[in-house]
Amino acid sequence: MSGARYVSLVWGQVRHNNRVFWRTPAAAFFTLALPVIFLILFSVIFGDVEVGGGYSFSQFFAPAMAVFAAVSSSFSNLAIGVSYARDQGILKRVRGTPLPAWVYMAGRICSGVWFAVLSVSIMFILGWAFFGFHMVWANLGTALVVFVVGIATFSALGLAVCAVLKNADSSPAVANGVFLPMAFVSGIFIQLDDAPRWLQILGDIFPLKHFAGPFGEAFDPLRQSPILGWEHLGVMILWLVFGMVIITRYFTWDPRGA
Repeated sequence: MSGARYVSLVWGQVRHNNRVFWRTPAAAFFTLALPVIFLILFSVIFGDVEVGGGYSFSQFFAPAMAVFAAVSSSFSNLAIGVSYARDQGILKRVRGTPLPAWVYMAGRICSGVWFAVLSVSIMFILGWAFFGFHMVWANLGTALVVFVVGIATFSALGLAVCAVLKNADSSPAVANGVFLPMAFVSGIFIQLDDAPRWLQILGDIFPLKHFAGPFGEAFDPLRQSPILGWEHLGVMILWLVFGMVIITRYFTWDPRGA
């Protein structure tokens, strides 16, 4: 089969998964609408706060919400969506069709990436249109590198969570129970400079802080020092490898009850 044919098959799976996403109001709300609500609420509450140089609060908060939305689109979307597809027997039936299994999974992952890109774009457009956010175009390349590695990491971790779950009913609780506390200890909503040292160390362990930190700094107009250190990429890549190991060891295409 030619490469063009494989691309066509993957694209067909992406379109299918996109349609399924829009037909699931809860998924669309938590993935796209909830970060927008957070952006609007925090920007309105702290709209009068100006950072050095006269920059708005949204200049620093919009990138954090963009990362929050992107991780929700990849990590939570895959962990929950693939779990339900497995319990419904969809994954098992895919293995029995001529469609290569990797094509189906690539379609799932690429659909999550598409919604991650869409959610980031929404955050920046809203921040620019209403709350004084300005792009720092000189650092866009760095932001893209961080985004690609971060999305790859959280896509792998989302599938890893799916791999260890016994049933799909527990997937929303587990995915959100992992993601939301991680967001708080990673400084997504509030800075933790004055938090207890152990809480800061806990945030340093998880990959979300190493995604949100350099991504947000890429849009910080006051930043003078280098943005992307190898420690950020190193931590995310270690978690990416960890996720791949869990997937390889525990992921199954058959329902757990089978």
